[in-house]
Amino acid sequence: MNTECKPEQLEFQSLGRREVIGRFDGGRITSDGGGLLLREVDQRIGLLDRLVACFTDHRNPESIEHSVRDLVAQRVYGLALGYEDLNDHDDLRKDSTLALLVGSKRQTISPIAFF
Repeated sequence: MNTECKPEQLEFQSLGRREVIGRFDGGRITSDGGGLLLREVDQRIGLLDRLVACFTDHRNPESIEHSVRDLVAQRVYGLALGYEDLNDHDDLRKDSTLALLVGSKRQTISPIAFF
């Protein structure tokens, strides 16, 4: 019995002008592709926005590099993907998949394949 492979793509909500497409061609690979489904659900139900509304940001606006929303999103997506330890985020801050989930437009996002 042969395995039937379908070269289809999955299209997700875009990030600004960037398209987000899941391909299965073995290019750049991540095991965190399920996070894109979480992002889709969040964009429909607005869970992160409701969580962020619970915080008051007392930081000096001139010293802020990351918004409260970015910080909350990073932590929520990290937990959902199994990164329990905050030390994991030191490496994840360079991860283009997490940057995409958080909504960071600063980092260049290359095509990523999912497995």
